[in-house]
Amino acid sequence: MVTKRILYRPPAPPEPAEHTTAAPASSAADWGLLLVRLTFGLLMAGHGAQKLFGLFGGSGLTKTGMSFASLGYRPGKLFATIGGLSEFLGGLGLALGLLTPLAAAALIGVMVNAMVTVTGAHGLWDTDGGVEYSVCIAVVALAVAAIGPGRLALDRLFRWGTGGWTEAALALGLGGGAAAITLAL
Repeated sequence: MVTKRILYRPPAPPEPAEHTTAAPASSAADWGLLLVRLTFGLLMAGHGAQKLFGLFGGSGLTKTGMSFASLGYRPGKLFATIGGLSEFLGGLGLALGLLTPLAAAALIGVMVNAMVTVTGAHGLWDTDGGVEYSVCIAVVALAVAAIGPGRLALDRLFRWGTGGWTEAALALGLGGGAAAITLAL
């Protein structure tokens, strides 16, 4: 009898079940990112629409092309089209959270060009015609590429939809590279 008691081990009490909860469909951070993306993205798309289509009080492509030519971009209308499309499509991409690293690159490239050719000579503050606005747009675009567009974005279905160092480097590299090429022409 003694042997039976020593060899017999009662089963261990069951461990308490872990409390599992399903991940929420979206969080405050996702909604915050959506707010940032929509605000900056749609404003940039509108800015591009001013250049391309003359909407929202804009000059339209012909007058914008003349302004670009006066800044040294030749042919002015071609570079106005590139700049307008970069703002319009980059802004829409950022707003929708679609191809976010490329959308961020488009906005970064345009803002670098704006800083170098238009606002850089006027210092930092926008009240003096400085780089303040352009820096803010470029940094927000880069930050969204790094953080990722959040769950409330079309990119959630793709590998790059979570953001990261690679996505941020891609946005900065493509945007900065495109700006450098454009400025060198």
